[in-house]
Amino acid sequence: MSVAPAVVTADLALRLVVPGSSSLPVACTLVYDPVDPYAVRVGFRTGGSEVVEWTFARQLLSDGVQGPSGEGDVRVWPKDGPGSVLVCLSLCSPSGHALFEVPLPELVEFLTRSYHAVPTGEESSRVDLDVELALLMWTGAE
Repeated sequence: MSVAPAVVTADLALRLVVPGSSSLPVACTLVYDPVDPYAVRVGFRTGGSEVVEWTFARQLLSDGVQGPSGEGDVRVWPKDGPGSVLVCLSLCSPSGHALFEVPLPELVEFLTRSYHAVPTGEESSRVDLDVELALLMWTGAE
């Protein structure tokens, strides 16, 4: 009997880049759930109990550690400069745009743990296509 890999989480302290001012600290939680093996969720704590959550491809985040990644609402790239230990995460939505600086060591550690849970190339073995199709058909029946 195989045991399903555990959900991988990491609490990170990001910096929100504010043009013409000092950057602001923003707490977030990264979540990788092997049930949704292609995705990473990022929950931003905006104050009080409110959490704003974004979901995007784990590969996009991984690629962004090495070079520019993403073409749409989510873009990731290493910060310029020798010895930089930051990765930039840009998020765009109809309500605005935000640019965050993410600490590289913590991001790499999170991604490494996610790839231990579900290695590259094994994501599709975690997806139950029958269940996904049934959910799609059920949702479309409304």
